[in-house]
Amino acid sequence: MNANAGVIVPPHIEVDVPLPLPPRKLSKSEQSHYQELIKRLLLEHNAVLIAHYYTDPEIQALAEATGGFVGDSLEMAKFGAKHSADTLIIAGVKFMGETAKILSPEKRVIMPTLEATCSLDLGCPEKEFSDFCDQFPDRTVVVYANTSAAVKARADWVITSSIALDVIDYLDKRGEKIIWGPDRHLGHYIQQKTGADMILWQGHCIVHDEFKTQALKQTMQQHPDAAVLVHPESPKDVIQLADVVGSTSQLIKAAQSLEQEKLIVATDKGIFFKMQQAAPNKTLIIAPTAGEGATCRSCAHCPWMKMNVLENLATIFERNDVEIHVDPTVAEKALIPLKKMVDFVNR
Repeated sequence: MNANAGVIVPPHIEVDVPLPLPPRKLSKSEQSHYQELIKRLLLEHNAVLIAHYYTDPEIQALAEATGGFVGDSLEMAKFGAKHSADTLIIAGVKFMGETAKILSPEKRVIMPTLEATCSLDLGCPEKEFSDFCDQFPDRTVVVYANTSAAVKARADWVITSSIALDVIDYLDKRGEKIIWGPDRHLGHYIQQKTGADMILWQGHCIVHDEFKTQALKQTMQQHPDAAVLVHPESPKDVIQLADVVGSTSQLIKAAQSLEQEKLIVATDKGIFFKMQQAAPNKTLIIAPTAGEGATCRSCAHCPWMKMNVLENLATIFERNDVEIHVDPTVAEKALIPLKKMVDFVNR
């Protein structure tokens, strides 16, 4: 590891925002009513529902049932760009809607709520991040997809967790030094794996940051025959206990291929919907967020992802506060690193 990585410490941006309240629980009759209404509206408006793995099961199920899609942020944007629908409904958090709009500027992109944000996005404000990057003009700026359009516009590369290792390894072999933002845990994991010269922005995901090492060890003792699957946004001590470390899509594939019948999963429990589809005979156990020092602010489920509910989907075409707009100048700049990401995947 290069000495610079241990000496240069970016500013820490404290994310202290009130979390949204959990949505009210719908009765079965209400769920059925909203599902049928949304299906009809999608057809009437030539719209398609595209959902992230971390949204609630009923949202993911509805996306699949209506010819939409469930996936990670890169897969969501690619699906939307290729689909013939005039309107893309992005069920996720705001940066996902922005990415879809940048890759599909001719389409209308709307979301159940524009208030659904992300602690990684909040912890990497454009001005502070850009000012820091300006101090190191010789470094290549690589940002995680979990960032605003403005931060992407400042970057040289945008990546997702599924291609992060490959991209950084590629850049490292070209002799490039990296500024990485915003997730410090994912950045540290990649740094350890590749040996690349990286300065890590000090952001974190409030979901993955809560997984606790001691509590996970206790769970492993209770289920000694279980495999441990961990997303690399988790703390390094949790990652070290993993049998498999990977992105959402990679963890789902691992659930299919692993011989163990029990899986302890350290990522947002929204993934269980698709993971159980992929491995119906496996027992899935959420990794613990309780234990010494735990706050359980999210309890393994993103509070902003939970804001995507059937009720606000059912009224999405009646409201004027649902459409994603990205400044054309910002979009033009952000498209450059986004296209690098897409081209890298398709090479």
